[in-house]
Amino acid sequence: MHLTKLEHAALILELSGQKLYIDPGAFTTPLTDTAHAVAIVITHEHADHWTPEQLARILEMSPDATIYGPPGVAAAVTDYPVTVVTAGDVVEVEPFTLRFFGEKHAVIHSSIPVVDNIGVLVNDELYYAGDSFTIPEGVEVGTLAVPAGAPWLKISEVIDYVLAVKPKRSFPTHEMVLSRAGKNLSNARIQAATEQGGGEFFALEPDDSLDL
Repeated sequence: MHLTKLEHAALILELSGQKLYIDPGAFTTPLTDTAHAVAIVITHEHADHWTPEQLARILEMSPDATIYGPPGVAAAVTDYPVTVVTAGDVVEVEPFTLRFFGEKHAVIHSSIPVVDNIGVLVNDELYYAGDSFTIPEGVEVGTLAVPAGAPWLKISEVIDYVLAVKPKRSFPTHEMVLSRAGKNLSNARIQAATEQGGGEFFALEPDDSLDL
């Protein structure tokens, strides 16, 4: 399985000539070459994780791709049908198996509503929790997408999350809110936590890839 990290929270997974998109949002460069997509996972409704324009770019070239997301995403996406998924659901969309975890976005502030959020485990290898620190209980995570910067986190929480999951590999995501210096700081902390658990850290930048 071939992973390409795009800007911010967007990921592309490729296997057997098919593609899975995760969280193509407003902080990600407009998508191109979107043929052969079989599915799109949107972890939650915030615009940095999806936009109508990004969905249109995927579905123009891959009109049969299925969109998966929690109830809040189904309510927010009005132009396309969304298949609602919740914690415990397992979906087969060849060649990908998607297992879903969690229910809610991390708290940003008591004054801001907490929206639906779903984490996804792809082919029992890559885990991405969206905007949450949901741990996939009972699962050995091969590769963990680790949030590096956001209004809803502090680096101590990120460190504790990585230490709890103990992935074999990790890489940073959700980092477009950080300066270069901020990315370097977060990367160093994520790397240290990953290595403490016996894993390896990859400081992926936008358009960098990794074979899983």
